[in-house]
Amino acid sequence: MTPAAAILDPRTTLARPDLAEQALEGIVRAAAFRPVQPMHCAVPVIDLHAGPAAGDHPVDQLIFGEAFDVLEARSDRVWGRARRDGVVGWVLRSALAAGAPLATHRIESTGDALPLNALVIDRGGATGLAPIGSFAAEPVEVAERLIGVPHRLGARSSLATDCAGLIQQALYACGRAAPRYADQQAELGEPVQAGDAGRGDLVIWLKADEAPWRGHSGFLLDAGRVLHATGHHGAVVVEARAEAEARYRAGGFAAPVFRRL
Repeated sequence: MTPAAAILDPRTTLARPDLAEQALEGIVRAAAFRPVQPMHCAVPVIDLHAGPAAGDHPVDQLIFGEAFDVLEARSDRVWGRARRDGVVGWVLRSALAAGAPLATHRIESTGDALPLNALVIDRGGATGLAPIGSFAAEPVEVAERLIGVPHRLGARSSLATDCAGLIQQALYACGRAAPRYADQQAELGEPVQAGDAGRGDLVIWLKADEAPWRGHSGFLLDAGRVLHATGHHGAVVVEARAEAEARYRAGGFAAPVFRRL
């Protein structure tokens, strides 16, 4: 039997050799175990970094209202896990507030000061809100509303996004589970053959040496077009599927896989 510690994804496991969250005691090896402290994002969006230094690259973001479970504080940054998508990293302490209050609504528009899918407590008078439990119907239709949003690696909001962030936010808006990275998204739904893939299906190119990203994901608009956030174009765009496939093949990516949600 494979030990549990051997299959835990370090991108989403709140553990280091010196420290791990208390819930992992007996599952991973660490010198110390502590309980987490719940906090939540108090700014529209803030980057989550791989390390505590300001120059460490972003691996994710927190969106307003999302819970962040803090395990360690170091200077002006804290280390923990984003509760909504499970990603572990470092974030500015000043961007967080204590506790993890339950939201009553989420932002459903893409033109407000707070990004799509931000979690809020409505005290009356707010616009662009949907009650928690009320969702959009089709992820690809949500993604179409984000055409033109700038591309930025590590981002995942309607203000800026990378490829997997676009998929994630479209799924969140429809009340669906939404992992953060392309290789995780390649496990969603059911496999479909390339010739049978169509509107709303995921298309994902994987690459073993792209850690932590490990691939590129998008939505098919139809058999010949893909909607994705791409650094090549610098934004969320619609592109001919053949052109995208040729570029990723030339870049060393494997043949695409297709998943039907």
